[in-house]
Amino acid sequence: MEKTLVILKPSCVQRTLMGEVISRFEKKGLRLAGMKMIQLTDTLLNEHYAHLKDKPYFQRVKTSMEVCPVVVQCWEGIDAATVVRNLVGATNGREAAIGTIRGDLSISSQENIVHASDSSESARVELKRFFKDEEIFDYKLSTLSHLYACDEI
Repeated sequence: MEKTLVILKPSCVQRTLMGEVISRFEKKGLRLAGMKMIQLTDTLLNEHYAHLKDKPYFQRVKTSMEVCPVVVQCWEGIDAATVVRNLVGATNGREAAIGTIRGDLSISSQENIVHASDSSESARVELKRFFKDEEIFDYKLSTLSHLYACDEI
């Protein structure tokens, strides 16, 4: 099973949408393997968003992510990174398809509710950035046989 990172951004926390977002991942059949609330630091944000450091909006992104604590999560399932990205929708909430988290809950390209790893490779790096090994839990969902065909797991 693949693991992926989701961050419930300050826009999600401030709008009290955390339960709604978590519910969507649970209803899809993903397994929550780790979750904690943290306050992001400038150092951590510089590392996490290093790929944006030359963009004119880099400081705006960091400032937005420091408004309040965020909730970092590890979700698990077959092709979890792709499944989560499909549930989340396009970056810009105005362009995200209705039915996706961003399409239903955001109208901004910045204040867009969640960050989600863009690939399984990114997820491995990002999960190590936000979680210690002992903060990721391995347990079996009793519903597993109702989520996947027997030859998928």
